[in-house]
Amino acid sequence: MKKSFWIAILAAHLAGPLALAQAPKSESAPVTRKVAASEAFVPVEQRATKEQLKKLFEVMRLRQQFEDMMKVLPSVVQQQIRAQMTQLKATMPETKQMTPEQQKSLGRIMNKYMEKATTLYPADEMIDDAISVYQKHMTQEDAEAYLTFFSSPPGQHFLDAQPAIMKEYMPIAMERAQRRTQALTADLAKDVSEFAKSAELANQSQAK
Repeated sequence: MKKSFWIAILAAHLAGPLALAQAPKSESAPVTRKVAASEAFVPVEQRATKEQLKKLFEVMRLRQQFEDMMKVLPSVVQQQIRAQMTQLKATMPETKQMTPEQQKSLGRIMNKYMEKATTLYPADEMIDDAISVYQKHMTQEDAEAYLTFFSSPPGQHFLDAQPAIMKEYMPIAMERAQRRTQALTADLAKDVSEFAKSAELANQSQAK
């Protein structure tokens, strides 16, 4: 997949969770709790309600983030479909013997599935899935506190700044990750080369 796709997905994912994790402390912001391993999930009776989380997601603009993700995802799926169709044509000799009209019919079949790609994962369904996950980790008290904060001018300013923050941050992260991956790969190649040489010497020694 293209780097731009991963940047878009990371930006969309991080803008929401980072807002919760990095929200500046204020009187209206909740105090972060230390969660023990045995307290992985919030007890059912204390979990934030769906109504609370729907309001919170609206204030945090998560729907827009999900919709932005869905603008990117179809193009990726379409690329995969095109690649599969190209491979299919290569492995099916009969496709090379199709008439121009049959080729157009095949193109219409491809377009049908590409159209379906635009509705693979609607924003409403993404929100419902997100709610089910957030409920496991957020209490009703948490939800109210976050709702109060993100509804406030500082909270809204924080959300306003997220696109600029992510636009500035992602190139830094990608560049650093690429540089360190290259160094890691170089070290791996060196170790593999040394291992291969030692294995070759051991085999030669045994052969004598």
